[in-house]
Amino acid sequence: MTQVPAPPLKTPAPLSPARRAARRRALLEWIGVHCLGVAAALFFTLPFVFVLLTSLMSDSQALSRDLIPHPWEWGNYRTVFATPGFLTWWKNTLVYAGLGTVLTVLSSLPVAYALAKFRFRGRNLSLMLVISMMMLPPQVIIIPMYLFWAKQLDLSGTLWPLIIPMAFGDAFSVFLLRQFLMTIPDEYLDAAKVDGCGELRTLLRVVLPMAKPGIAAVALFQFFYAWNDYFGPQIYASENPGAWTLSYGLESFKGAHHTDWNLTMAATILVMAPVILVFFFAQRAFVEGVTLTGVKG
Repeated sequence: MTQVPAPPLKTPAPLSPARRAARRRALLEWIGVHCLGVAAALFFTLPFVFVLLTSLMSDSQALSRDLIPHPWEWGNYRTVFATPGFLTWWKNTLVYAGLGTVLTVLSSLPVAYALAKFRFRGRNLSLMLVISMMMLPPQVIIIPMYLFWAKQLDLSGTLWPLIIPMAFGDAFSVFLLRQFLMTIPDEYLDAAKVDGCGELRTLLRVVLPMAKPGIAAVALFQFFYAWNDYFGPQIYASENPGAWTLSYGLESFKGAHHTDWNLTMAATILVMAPVILVFFFAQRAFVEGVTLTGVKG
């Protein structure tokens, strides 16, 4: 039986100089972009790694040239929790951030809905007023506000002057929610009204489920702001250590342990951890809400 010879292998055609140059340029661009990405990641990650490693060092090792703890002092976190007042600061911060976030969302959503979907005289002027409030620095009005809350209502030494105003809306939250609600087609609202829904029921049954990403973004922004707020507690609660928050108490902790940098860094990690965890689990809704706010408006 005769054997059929295999067909000759085709050698690939040599690349032209232009093709080789294009491939080389694409490879160099890929390497450059990824190098920049790695550099940016290290730029944001290394400070956190430094704080974490320092929090696990002994007092004598904290300011040395050592980069790795030896031994690993996990007891630093137990020492921080045992610091008088630390758990009180934690509780106050949770109340301030949690209650403030709920009040901000509940008060800002109806205003944003009205500015996005209602047609009334003065709507554009109202929106301009909201935007102008965003441009007003809080330091400009802090003196009359402090005199009102401290002298008229006698609420100095508490966090209520910071929590109560959140029940009346927040300019940034109203604007962000309004931009998101503009992306919801009016046909959904018209269909709900044809079925007999009033404005309140339309807001609760139709708009609220569709606006969850925007609400999540606003809630996270407000929670992060309240959790990290230092200026407000310093103005209103500085005279009462029982009303301090973590951000203000951390400064006092640093002053009390000005040589114990390992304990200061451990306290810093405990302050940062809840914010990191919240963003880690809610980042998808957060990114989606922020992205869609600029689609229409």
